[in-house]
Amino acid sequence: MSVAGLKKQFHKATQPSNLNRSPVRGLHSGCLSSAPALTAASSASGAASPPREKPASPGLAKELAALKSDIIQAVTSELTRALTAEFHSISRDYHSKLQTELQEMKSELLQDNASLRAELGSVVRTVSEVETSLSALSDEVVGLRARVESLSSELVRVDAKCEDLEARSRRQNIRIIGVPEGDSRFTLSNSNVSELLREALSLEKSPLVDRAHRSLAPRPKPDGPPRPIIVRLHYFEDCARILREARNRPRITFSDMNLSIYPDLTSKVAKARAAFNTIRRKLRSMDGVKYGMFYPARLRITYKGESREFTSPTEAERFISTMPG
Repeated sequence: MSVAGLKKQFHKATQPSNLNRSPVRGLHSGCLSSAPALTAASSASGAASPPREKPASPGLAKELAALKSDIIQAVTSELTRALTAEFHSISRDYHSKLQTELQEMKSELLQDNASLRAELGSVVRTVSEVETSLSALSDEVVGLRARVESLSSELVRVDAKCEDLEARSRRQNIRIIGVPEGDSRFTLSNSNVSELLREALSLEKSPLVDRAHRSLAPRPKPDGPPRPIIVRLHYFEDCARILREARNRPRITFSDMNLSIYPDLTSKVAKARAAFNTIRRKLRSMDGVKYGMFYPARLRITYKGESREFTSPTEAERFISTMPG
């Protein structure tokens, strides 16, 4: 039953005409018609005191309770139906909106996925190209490494050959140290150098000099040491005899000049021999020890009839430390 129908039923039940037709109302009318005196007394008493409401009959209370229950059920049903309809409407709207947003999100994700797939495909192709290039480069590196090793060994061989050729080209050269530059007592020329060697070393005859010149170092200051004179001798025998005489003499003098004569060595050999200078000074102060440098840079030490050769200054130093002071 609807709320409007319940309202109509409630108004109909509460009309005075309906109340007069109740059983209680009929009983009161019969009593009043059969007893006029009681009615008059009741009327007089009613005029003297205010009228009182008559209690509702049990049937009316039951009907009102039933009506109230029907109204509550109808209102509850109506509210439930209205709320359910509203909920379904809101749910449909929200579902439609959510479905639209999900569809848009799905479309965006599909587009992003397609873009990412395209980029990934490009990256995969690039990586594949790089791998191919690296493979080719790796093969080239292997070939180049083998070639570098071959060229390195060839370079070592060529360097050794060049060193040997340079050393051979200097076999007939000597270096004279201690001749002042610009000294009036000595003018640099082939003949003057030849005469200097003959007189300083007491040679039987003057050696044949092909050429003589100062080293190519910058000209020193007036108070600096003079540059050595490099002499090229025509015969190797003269060069060997001059170096032998220079080793056997403790001092070489010429016109009040103290001279030193050494072989003209390459820079590599000179550095290797210079590494033994400290050891040679120690050996010079030791008694009963003989030593000598041999080409290219071999130090021979003779002690108590036993000779040993060293190419490393460290090994020579270790051997000297075992010898008595």
